[in-house]
Amino acid sequence: MFPTPIEKSSRAWQIGYQTLLPLALIAWLLPLIAVMIFSIKPDSDFTTGNYWGVPGSFEMFNNYGKVFFESDMPRYLWNSLLITVPTVIGTVALSCMTGFALGIYRFKGNLLIFFMFIAGNFVPFQILMVPVRDFTLDLGLYDTKRGLILFHIAFQTGFCTLFMRNFIRALPFPLIEAARVEGVAEWRIFWYVVMPLMKPAIAALSVLIFTFIWNDYFWAIVLTQGPDSQPVTAGITSFNSEYRAAYHLMSAGSIVAALPPVAMFFLMQKHFIAGLTLGAVK
Repeated sequence: MFPTPIEKSSRAWQIGYQTLLPLALIAWLLPLIAVMIFSIKPDSDFTTGNYWGVPGSFEMFNNYGKVFFESDMPRYLWNSLLITVPTVIGTVALSCMTGFALGIYRFKGNLLIFFMFIAGNFVPFQILMVPVRDFTLDLGLYDTKRGLILFHIAFQTGFCTLFMRNFIRALPFPLIEAARVEGVAEWRIFWYVVMPLMKPAIAALSVLIFTFIWNDYFWAIVLTQGPDSQPVTAGITSFNSEYRAAYHLMSAGSIVAALPPVAMFFLMQKHFIAGLTLGAVK
């Protein structure tokens, strides 16, 4: 039923696995490697067609210096941070409460409300582009960080509620019954009994939502324009001029923009693993 572990396979299979695994890893990382190489190339390499050859000169400090000190990249990064962090906090907080309500309480219409949260995940964002843009214009939220935060929270809460509700339903229900027998209020049960058990789910969901929002490009160009409110994903295109694209600066900006999600993952990995092992032993 299950595949045989590689340690128990024949020697030929082990050699093939050890040979093909590095090749598959390199193929998977090839786009990132190409962007990293482009980020240290001079502008002259692109005008002469030297896309994949050895760089004519190594311009790493020059290119990254222009990204940080001669462009609006710091402002775009700050905008992304101001958009992503409140979105993660708001989405996780709402999904914890809605997941608790839908996972613990039995009431009429529970499944209908849950299905409504799920149904929103199947609506293509492209269909919502025009009405959402018009809605932001009517509310005065167009081209503002506040509008982008609110709509990100609205769009991500459905998936997060599905995630949290299923996680909470897998928790041992006798713990909640025991707390109710002791006369503990429902909000205290949620805060002191359920929330500590949700640490692994909160850590995993925070990493996912942070990555989704930080890397979002679609709503960034639909709902914002200009360096005052645009996040870094949309701001990278500012390196393009009317008649040519500065690929070396765009590549350097892309590497800079990719660093915060990577740092977020390694920052939360410790808490994620600690939450998984919480309660594993007496």
